[in-house]
Amino acid sequence: MTDVAPVPASDEGRHAPGPEPLWNESWYFDWAQPDGSLGGYVRLGLYPNLGVAWYWGCLVGEGRPLVTVIDHEVPIPTSGLEVRTEGLWAAHNVETPLDHWSLGCESFAVALDDPAETYGDLRGDRVPFGFDLEWETEGGVYPYPGIDRYEVPCRVHGEVLVGQERIAIDGSGQRDHSWGVRDWWTYHWSWTSSALDDGTRTHATQVALGDDELFSTGYVQPPGGTPRAVGHVSRGQDLGREGLPDRGWVHLDDLELAIEPLHFSPVLLTGPEGQTSRFPRALCRYRAGDGRTGVGWTEWNQPTPAG
Repeated sequence: MTDVAPVPASDEGRHAPGPEPLWNESWYFDWAQPDGSLGGYVRLGLYPNLGVAWYWGCLVGEGRPLVTVIDHEVPIPTSGLEVRTEGLWAAHNVETPLDHWSLGCESFAVALDDPAETYGDLRGDRVPFGFDLEWETEGGVYPYPGIDRYEVPCRVHGEVLVGQERIAIDGSGQRDHSWGVRDWWTYHWSWTSSALDDGTRTHATQVALGDDELFSTGYVQPPGGTPRAVGHVSRGQDLGREGLPDRGWVHLDDLELAIEPLHFSPVLLTGPEGQTSRFPRALCRYRAGDGRTGVGWTEWNQPTPAG
């Protein structure tokens, strides 16, 4: 494993867009309770050359429906990262660069008993949904090599509101920020992060075109330490109904993690030319080969074959 370069604090803000139609800038935030009973994530993606922003927010958990907000026609904010549209207000604030973000949301969400219904017409019970959550860096920041993106392991705390229910949150999480061309409809990828019970944090990404790996990277952050880049990442999964993975695995050098998806919050992605991709994202439990366990999130991008 190797040390990583620092990330400038100025990278936390918005960047000047490139000319490509699929140029995108996104901020991801996820969280999980330590026992895996509850979790959620938020993604804000700006597509200035398409004239829209995408907003996703969700809550998943044991014995409860998926509660999700998916809006791919949000007006791009003129400045900052506060978005407003019918039935949705969301703010994403840098409190201290590279150290502390706060997120707020007031919205109406859809509750679904079957997460795969997000691949259909997204009809379900309409419920009030909101949150006031804080992401505070735990350890350090990991920049991707050669790509404008970085990952940050965090502690997450605050409140989530669903209908009349008010839920206190205190768990682990991950956030990331990236900018550049994002083609959901050509490349397959898997992204995963974990918080293990001894305090170890991990992240791994692998991108492929068909059966050919194009890029992979990852880190292991030891308890009380900072991220160290790993030399090799490999991964795999067994797919179930609707392409939702039943199980998976990831190797980061000599650390092997079995992935058990617990609760899914998928998204159907439709491109500017009508192309589609399924994007299952799941709150997961992880088990290392030495018996350590943990929680976190894994995603699998699944472009629909042409024709």
